[in-house]
Amino acid sequence: MRNNRPPSSSPPRAEVAPGKAGGLGTFGGVFTPSILTILGVIMYLRFGWVVGNVGLAGTFLIVTISTSITFLTALSISAIATDQRVRTGGAYYMISRSLGIEAGGAIGIPLFLAQGLSVALYTVGFAESVVEVFPMLNQKVIGLLTTVAVAALAIRSTKAAIRAQFFIMGAIALSLLSLLFGHPVENTGPETAIQITQAPENFWVVFAVFFPAVTGIMAGVNMSGDLEDPGRSIPRGTFAAIGVGYLVYMIIPIILVLRADRGALITDPLVMQRIAAWGPAILLGVWGATLSSAVGSILGAPRVLQALARDGILPRRLHWLGAGTGEDDSPRAGTVVTLGLALTAVWFLPLNVIAPVLTMFFLTTYGVLNISAGVEKLLQSPSFRPLFKVHWSLSLLGAAGCVIVMFLINAAATVVAVVFVLVILLWLERRGLEAAWGDVRMGIWLALTRAGLMRLKKPVDPRNWRPHLLVLSGAPMRRWHLVELATSFTHDRGILTVATVLGSEAVTRERKQALEAGIQDFLSKRGVAALVRVVSAADPFAGAEQLVETYGLGTLVPNTILLGDTKETEHRGPYCRMVEKFYFSKRNVLIVRDDEERGFGDHRTIDIWWGGLQANGALMLILAYLLQSSLQWRQARVRLKMVVPDEEAAQEARKNLTAMAEKTRTGAEPHVLASNGKPFFDILQESSADADLVFMGIARPEEGGFEDYYAELRERTEGLPSTIFVLAAEEIAFREVLLRYDHVMDRVD
Repeated sequence: MRNNRPPSSSPPRAEVAPGKAGGLGTFGGVFTPSILTILGVIMYLRFGWVVGNVGLAGTFLIVTISTSITFLTALSISAIATDQRVRTGGAYYMISRSLGIEAGGAIGIPLFLAQGLSVALYTVGFAESVVEVFPMLNQKVIGLLTTVAVAALAIRSTKAAIRAQFFIMGAIALSLLSLLFGHPVENTGPETAIQITQAPENFWVVFAVFFPAVTGIMAGVNMSGDLEDPGRSIPRGTFAAIGVGYLVYMIIPIILVLRADRGALITDPLVMQRIAAWGPAILLGVWGATLSSAVGSILGAPRVLQALARDGILPRRLHWLGAGTGEDDSPRAGTVVTLGLALTAVWFLPLNVIAPVLTMFFLTTYGVLNISAGVEKLLQSPSFRPLFKVHWSLSLLGAAGCVIVMFLINAAATVVAVVFVLVILLWLERRGLEAAWGDVRMGIWLALTRAGLMRLKKPVDPRNWRPHLLVLSGAPMRRWHLVELATSFTHDRGILTVATVLGSEAVTRERKQALEAGIQDFLSKRGVAALVRVVSAADPFAGAEQLVETYGLGTLVPNTILLGDTKETEHRGPYCRMVEKFYFSKRNVLIVRDDEERGFGDHRTIDIWWGGLQANGALMLILAYLLQSSLQWRQARVRLKMVVPDEEAAQEARKNLTAMAEKTRTGAEPHVLASNGKPFFDILQESSADADLVFMGIARPEEGGFEDYYAELRERTEGLPSTIFVLAAEEIAFREVLLRYDHVMDRVD
């Protein structure tokens, strides 16, 4: 029976899948591939060199530190594996369901490449050892044939590949027994005598060479989709492999020290073959180690690729790689792609250059797995309930260990690996992938938000003031100029909320949520980072008052209300009462009366009609500075205009205004105008006719008189370019904000 399962083009779903009935068990699915990767080439060809350079005590320390990092990672893996059903993809699946689909993809793609290239690394190692015995053979041809044979075994059947690993493990066991019952070796050659006089290698250099020997636990984790019970098999099989590997690596140094001197251990890579009771058994072990590691990689890499395709991380034209074949859902298409990658590497690439980068990718995966488990536990999310409980400090200690070891092994390769991962992460972020499962990022932001709110219990001081705007925009697509203006004020640093008040109480909650989602999507597509709020009320003006009164969290509330002017005469009464309510609620009010024909013109000239450095005046100058610091208004000049009775008063006023402009360092240009008996509003109309935006302060509302005042103000300013009426109400010394503001805001180049 064939079970072809093409991937869906819809967003991936975080369904919790049961283990595969009749799938692999703990021994065959996790322990065997893990232990065979741990007891690998380094044990046979480099462990004697390790012992010879750092001695018995140093070797014990290196093995213990290395295994401790692997053990801490295994703790994190076990916690995640017992909290969720781990499906196809192993480490990728765990990370993507914890840290998000982008982080999972940023690790999953390098992990696939590393495992695919590892196939070539191991088959070339096998070919080199074969050519050492049979020098008449061609190493490259042997490598290609071995790679094809390993892939064919994996394509034919996962279980067949696992059964082949049982025979390989038998060969390794035989080699270890032969070593255990071996004999001492004598060293009399000239090379040995020379080597003995040389200083040993640095401890951390030796550590870096040995550490990849214990990074094999992912071979079992990658088989997660083929396990009958992943939550049970992954912890048991992984810890068993780590324990057996640690025991073997602690016993072998004793045998080597007792049966060979330092010179033989350092100079002879096959010193174990000389010690062993039956030398060919060691050669069989070397071959078994390389082939088993190749089999583990050729089984794991296609499954990571399959998971990446099914989750929509790969481009749409590669979704066919998510298909599974046969009852065991074998990723045959992915295996063919992995084979192509491995064959290319065998033929073209110098693997001695690639190997350090591969190790970095594996260690990066281990580090991110530790971070995933540590953050999940640290946040204490109710949804994270692993059966295998691990303290968050152990997971983060494992992550720190991975980072340290990466730099000790190869700092340059570490930088290459990190940059590669970051590039993929940015690419995935720009694609805007959506997953139907939640991840830990929301929990992190909630924790940070809570911590910040708890520290904002005191009123904001002038040094740290910035506008947090609530924009009463109605439908933002029809009043886009309000949102545009607000973003120029906030610079994506202040908190911006775009609000709509629906004039009906019959609007359902679902309808309001749909409108909020639509507005949010509209803003996001235009690059506006804002919160969205939709409320309903029988009277929209009363609804806006209630929104302003109740919206916010703790001391973090909008301090400035931005709204459009009202044109309907019948609405002017409730509109002015609403503005009064905003003022008495200690919210600054910005009323925008836009020029429908010109809009904001060329964004070149801003006029501020000055009445002093207190309240409205200081706030207007701050807002103009913010506009001038934004990208859209970066070429604008700010004209600070003041009207005095005559030329005599103008001279003194120019002196004072120039001194104030220099002191505030806002770049405003002082313009003092002598009225000489001419009405102020006539001067205003003439002087600001060429401006793109005009700021004017308005008087503080008085009970019962604000409506008449505002009607007269609108009438006398009719015909001006787009104008913002500014009413400062917040209990803060805007004068102090203005005098310190250049240290707070960064001017946009």
